[in-house]
Amino acid sequence: MILHSLQKMREVDINNVLIVTGREHIGHIVDLLGSGSDYGIDLTYKVQDVADGIAGALRLAESFVGNDSMLVLLGDNIFWDDISHFVNKFKEQQKGAKVLLSEVNNPQRFGVPVIKENTIIGIEEKPDYPKSNYAVTGIYMYDCSVFDVIRGLIPSNRGEYEVTDINNFYLQNNLLTFDILSGWWTDAGTHLSLMKANELVSDDKYMSRFSEIFDL
Repeated sequence: MILHSLQKMREVDINNVLIVTGREHIGHIVDLLGSGSDYGIDLTYKVQDVADGIAGALRLAESFVGNDSMLVLLGDNIFWDDISHFVNKFKEQQKGAKVLLSEVNNPQRFGVPVIKENTIIGIEEKPDYPKSNYAVTGIYMYDCSVFDVIRGLIPSNRGEYEVTDINNFYLQNNLLTFDILSGWWTDAGTHLSLMKANELVSDDKYMSRFSEIFDL
C-alpha cells in the first residue's frame, strides 16, 4: 500500500516525501524503499513512538514542512483519482485546508461531513446516525499553520490527537474547502476493506497506470 501513496505523490509532482510510521514497521519500510531513489523520490523517515493519532503523526512533520504547505496521504487509503486538480485548487487558496470526500455505503466507520448548500458545516467522527453518505477520506491538504493547531489540541477519549479536530478548527475559521472524488476509494482498515483494496489494485487499468508512473 505504501507504493500506492508514493504513486499518488508522483502524479502531483511531489518528489520530497516524509513517511511517518511506528517502531514495529520502520525497518520493513526502509528495507523496501531505501532512499526512494528507485522510485524517483527523496524519502525522509520519522518514527511515531506512541500511537497518539493521526494528528500526533502530523506533528512530527513540522521541521520537514517548514513554511510550506503539505499533502497528507494516509497509507491505508487506496483510490483511483489523479488528485493533481485538487492540489492545484488548494494552491490557489494560499492558506487553510482542503479535504477530499468519497460517497460510501457505511459512513458510520468514518469522519462524516455535514453538508448544507454545498458547504461543510461540521464533521462528525464515526457517528451512529450519519448526516450524509460521504466520508472524509485520508487525503488532506494543510498550510503550515496546522502545527499551531495541533499544539492546541486535547487528546480524545481514545487518548489520540484526532485529525477531525484539526479539520473542524479550519472549518470554524472558514478556512476549510472540500472536493469529491469521482473514482473509487477505499480504506484498508478492516479485513473486508483490505480484500476490496486488493481487488481494486489488481485491475489491469490500475496496474498499467502504476507501472507507467514508476517506469516498471
